[in-house]
Amino acid sequence: MLMESGKAALMVVDVQEKLLPAIDESERLGARIEWLISACHTLNTPILFTEQYPRGLGHTLPALTALVEQPEVVEKMHFSVVAANCRPAHWQQYQQVIVCGMETHVCVLQTVLELLKEGKEVFVVADAVGSRSEENRQLGLQRMRDAGAQIVSREMVIFELMHQAGTEAFKTVSKQFLRGEQP
Repeated sequence: MLMESGKAALMVVDVQEKLLPAIDESERLGARIEWLISACHTLNTPILFTEQYPRGLGHTLPALTALVEQPEVVEKMHFSVVAANCRPAHWQQYQQVIVCGMETHVCVLQTVLELLKEGKEVFVVADAVGSRSEENRQLGLQRMRDAGAQIVSREMVIFELMHQAGTEAFKTVSKQFLRGEQP
């Protein structure tokens, strides 16, 4: 199963101002999520930002939402985006959901499990999810894999969405995201 442009959308789960500093390797995680959002936006992949109890945890990092001209942001109280029933209606059209964000073993996990239950093809970006501890991150990734989610890397996402070399998209992405050191 490959990710396909037109079928796939990126869900950025709860990368919020007050929560990020508590996450293991938070600066590195923030940079990796920023890279992923930028690359997906360049490839015209729809992006949805979710916020868990923003009144208490703050909003999505402004540096992330600023990467998208008109960011779609939804608030929730449930840990799972699906249980919160907060996705815009047009999000039902995407059969494939690429997931990054926080925390791997809580909101990301519960969202992924329920997306799988809906019959979605789910791709969890291992190098763009985080938890307060590495142990919880690993446990969350393993449980999602065991449940049927595909565990992928940021580069796997963009290469699968591009599908081939030699296109304008490939040239742009290569210049902007694949040369030099990555976060």
